[in-house]
Order: sequence, then structure tokens, then C-alpha cells
Amino acid sequence: MAINPDFLGREYPAPEAYEVTRGKIREFAEAINDPHPAYVDRESARALGHPDVPAPPTFPVIIGMAGSAQAIGDPELGVDFSRVVHGDQRFAYSRPLYAGDVLSSSTRIADIKALGKNEMLTLETEAHDEAGEHVVTATMVLVVRGE
Repeated sequence: MAINPDFLGREYPAPEAYEVTRGKIREFAEAINDPHPAYVDRESARALGHPDVPAPPTFPVIIGMAGSAQAIGDPELGVDFSRVVHGDQRFAYSRPLYAGDVLSSSTRIADIKALGKNEMLTLETEAHDEAGEHVVTATMVLVVRGE
């Protein structure tokens, strides 16, 4: 089944804001096996000039999960998840993420294209803080393998 090109530009807002907590940052740092003390200790983070515990650079992948799951799970989009592999991930920051941030986000289908027998689906998740300021855009490319 081909990905429906009419979905290009469609947006999937996250159902609720995401609160970045010290615990979630610590768990993520442990999951990626990054022992940097700034991810688990407020004083270590402050000694480096951060106002609070910063999130690792790849942390926004979590923030994009809600919208991405909505998009991929939309039956009219036509993605066969059993054929999906992760192709690429990028992050564009306006500022670092810190414990205490509360972020709203929306995921947009930014590109759909065929590449040989495969299809490429690009999803962009923009996250904004409570003041409405842009914090980060996470771009994910999924490859839907052809039969």
C-alpha cells in the first residue's frame, strides 16, 4: 500500500503538554548510557552554567512520539508499520531543554517520496514552551520498505 500523498502537510498536535522533569532526563540519560553528571545533578548542571538539569541533545525524540504515533497510526495515511525502519533523525534547537520546561508540540508530515521500491516519510515535530517560544524541531525520516 502506498503512502497517501494527500497527507503532505497534515498536522497531528500532541494531546497534552509534555513536562520535562529531572527524573525523565535521568532515565533518558541512563537509557542512552550517558553518565554525564549534569544530566542527574542540579549542582553539576549549574556549575556548567545551566539554570537546571539539561536534557541530552536527542531527548526531543520523546516529545515527538505522541504526534508521530498519531500520524503513523492513521489508517488513511497508509503506512504499513511492519515495514518501517528508522532512516534519519535531526534536531534544530532555539535553546536547550531543561527540567521544568512544559512543551506543547505538533507533528507535521513534511515530505513523502518514493525511492526505488521504498517510500520515505518525513515527520517534523515542533515544540514550544509555555510562552509560545520555539524550543526545538525534531525531524524524523522513516523508510517504509517495499515488498
